[in-house]
This record gives sequence, C-alpha cells and structure tokens, in this order.
Amino acid sequence: MWPAGAATGVGSLPGTDPAEALRTVFGELPDLPFLTELPGRGPGAELLGRTAGLLVELPVELYAARWKLTGRPGRDLRRTRDLLARDLDELVEVADGYSGVLKVAAGGPWTLAAGLDLPTGGAVLRDRGALRDLAASLGEGVARLVADVAARVPGASVLLQLDEPSLPAVLAGRVATESGFGTYPAVPEPDAADVLRGVLSAAGVPAVVHCCAPDVPVGLVRSAGAVGVAVDTALLPSDAAGMDRWGEALDAGLGLFAGAVPVAPRRGADATAADTVRTYWHRLGLPAATLPAQVVVTQSCGLAGATPDDARAALRYARDAARRLADDPGTG
Repeated sequence: MWPAGAATGVGSLPGTDPAEALRTVFGELPDLPFLTELPGRGPGAELLGRTAGLLVELPVELYAARWKLTGRPGRDLRRTRDLLARDLDELVEVADGYSGVLKVAAGGPWTLAAGLDLPTGGAVLRDRGALRDLAASLGEGVARLVADVAARVPGASVLLQLDEPSLPAVLAGRVATESGFGTYPAVPEPDAADVLRGVLSAAGVPAVVHCCAPDVPVGLVRSAGAVGVAVDTALLPSDAAGMDRWGEALDAGLGLFAGAVPVAPRRGADATAADTVRTYWHRLGLPAATLPAQVVVTQSCGLAGATPDDARAALRYARDAARRLADDPGTG
C-alpha cells in the first residue's frame, strides 16, 4: 500500500515537542510519514505505557517503575492518554491537507503481555485468561486509534505498525519471571500467531510487525496476516535455513521494512544502506524488479537515544537510500 521507493521511521525520536517532531518527519519522509513517539517525555510516552493507555476497560498504573493492570483509572493512565491526545492534536495541524499513507504504531500483544504485570504480580504472560482479555482489549484500542487518526487526517490511508521486540523471547521461553530466577514457558508458534492475528484483524487496516531482536519469526508474522515485517538488517540470517525462510516469505509478497540506516549515521550512509538491502535481496534470489515496491527503508531501530541532528540525518539518509534503490534495484 506504500509507494515504490518509500522510506519511513521506526517510530521514536528524541526531544519532547511533538509539533517539531512531526514537522521533521513530514519534511524528511514525504512518501511515508508516521505519528511520532517521544519517550523523552517520561512514563506514558514510551512503548509500553503508550500502548497500555490504548487498552479498553483494562486500566493501568505505574508501580515500582513497572506498568501493571489495576482496578480503576488513575493519574498515570490520564497522563498517558493526555500525551497521546496532544500528539494527535498536533498531527491535525502538521498533516493538514496530507494525502497518502500514514503509519501509526503500538506495541504488540506479546510484548505487552511480557512487560505488563497483573494486579497480583507477575507478567500477564503467565495467565491465559488475562492474556486473552488483554489481546481483545488491545485489538479494540488499536482499532480506535486507527479510526481516530483516519478521522483527523481524512486524506490518509493508515498503516499500522505493531512493535513486538519481545516476541522471539516469548517463543523461546526466555521471558524472566518476577523473581528473576526462572522464565515463563515458551508459547507455541501457532498460539502466538492466533493472538497476533486477532489484534491485526481487529485493527481493520494493513499492518506491519516490527521486531528489533534476533530470530524474527518471519513465517509466523506472515501467517498472522501482516503485510510486512520490519527488522534491523544486521540481524537478518545468513545461514541457508534462515535465508530460505525469509526468501519464501518475501517471494510470497511480504513487505520488508529494512532497517539499514544506523541510528548515528555517517556521510554516505544512504549508499551503504542501499547496497546492504540490494545485496541481501539478490542473495535471497529475489527479482530486482520487485525490490522498489516491496522494500521500505528505515533506521535500524528507534531514534529516541539519538541527537536531534543524527535523528534528522537518519531519516534523510533512509529517504535517499530508498530513492537509490528505486533508481537502481540491481540485476538480481
């Protein structure tokens, strides 16, 4: 659904001013801008708190620096929702007259289940009933966010990004328990796919799953119904079995949001990023003709920890790398 030769950002930027951040994004990434996230504003602006604020009829609060489910809405939840409301108000101003694809992001159900605590302690991940309720609530909350953005920017086609950095750990049984002395049982891939599919379906718009950890389960992401997968290209597999899995998924049409631009880029990062993507695409044996439309160039990870100058440069280099790929996808 994105234009050929597009670039975008992962989501987070440095700073605390949403208007300035949005102006930067719409200026540097005109083909695929995104609703920015500014974790520097504190709790409620970071991935977990921002997403927890979307939950419907499942209020949350901060306790001992961790987000947990609670019995009634309070100050922490109001702050989280106020931060997002301000972002959306600024989006209306900056995106006035915009027509095209607009990306919005939220945490995925497995990352939320691994990072959000039950009222009695321990992660939601340990309780199947609570996990089911969480996924349903998240699906409804994400659908409301999508509808809100679509209403505020009438010319936009909304693309959802679900951030799932904890998904590989959930599948491998590596999520630590509250004590730190054990881990929660591994979740079977079919079960993980079912939960993810439910949230994607509830959102009602095309969605990309972003995972900045090793061992991204590309087959699971594809089977859950995502139209694309966003990864750090440095973590893409180089072994035959891993490349076969990725080649199969991409050959079937799954979009690749290739995180090839460093968070602190040097001069020439656009050429290096384009070469990285082009080389890997052809190593997979995929046709050059499909690359510009199927690949979106991004940064390797979020930019919250970058300097403002580096963040702006990383966005610009991603845009320039994408245009290089559109002009010269290679001869694979």
